[in-house]
Amino acid sequence: MSERTVDESTIGGTPLVELAVDVPATVYGKVEWFNLYAADYGGGSVKSRIAREMLDGAEARGELDGDRTIIEPSSGNTGSELARVATARGYDVEIVVPDNASGEKVGAIRDAGAEIHFVDADRGYDAVLERCEALIAERPERYYRPNQYENSDNPGAHERTTAPEIDDATDGEVTHFVAGAGTGGTVTGTGRGLHERGDVTVVGFEPADPLHAIAGLKYLRSGDHYHPETYDESVLDDKLYVDTEAAYERARELRDRFQEREIAIRDTGQHDEETVREHLRVDGQFVVGVSSGAGVEAVHRLHEAEGLDADDVVVIPLCDRGDKYADTPLWESYLDGDS
Repeated sequence: MSERTVDESTIGGTPLVELAVDVPATVYGKVEWFNLYAADYGGGSVKSRIAREMLDGAEARGELDGDRTIIEPSSGNTGSELARVATARGYDVEIVVPDNASGEKVGAIRDAGAEIHFVDADRGYDAVLERCEALIAERPERYYRPNQYENSDNPGAHERTTAPEIDDATDGEVTHFVAGAGTGGTVTGTGRGLHERGDVTVVGFEPADPLHAIAGLKYLRSGDHYHPETYDESVLDDKLYVDTEAAYERARELRDRFQEREIAIRDTGQHDEETVREHLRVDGQFVVGVSSGAGVEAVHRLHEAEGLDADDVVVIPLCDRGDKYADTPLWESYLDGDS
């Protein structure tokens, strides 16, 4: 079982910081690694929200008991967060991951006490899904799969929590929400919630190429790739495509921009300012995951296409901290600023 305690009350209420992106609009990042914050560990990711909500939903519907093992396919963040929350609740957990998942995420799954099934990443992510289904087929009575790709509690978590947090933190000033699609739960659920609260433009983005290195996002552009049911594109007002190099470059720009300047905090969420400032940086650097860099690139693309102005307020999720990817390709160039 997990060697770390998990305080689920620290899920949600994440800070909002100003990113000083080079567009006329004000651009904020919602810092999702403050989910599951713990002083001796750091935090989680945007997926902490859906891990809790999917388990809560399954328990409320009577689908889970102590004899069932939770199993889930994941490229990393959902697996680690589900493992941490579920093992803390007393469940056995197995996670199916591609063998190129970052060492930090794999380590978090192991630290939680979950079993890991690796799948050759060269076979594509669909092979990860197929391996999970094969394991369930062998022993259907043993496993319960939350199924982040089809579970309505995934976008529901963001509709119920992320959207109102953004609306409240910006005092209702938010005009655009921009987020990438992996399961599509973040952009779908947050988009629905923000649409219900006001006139907000919801923009989704996806990797431009099937062979990309934007962890957490899925290439969905062609019909031969699995399209999650949790990704409801009817919620989107616009959709953009971002390539890997641009995503890394924008992440580097964020790091460089805040090397010598303070990060303006719009809202600390449930945390105090000292805690937020301490955990915004890694060894003094503001390093974000590549999907966050892709979000900044998407904002630039949006401005080029539609023309943002000084009255616009844009929010993007900063899904996780960049040090989770220290052993993945391009990380050294990301930190060093090499092309």
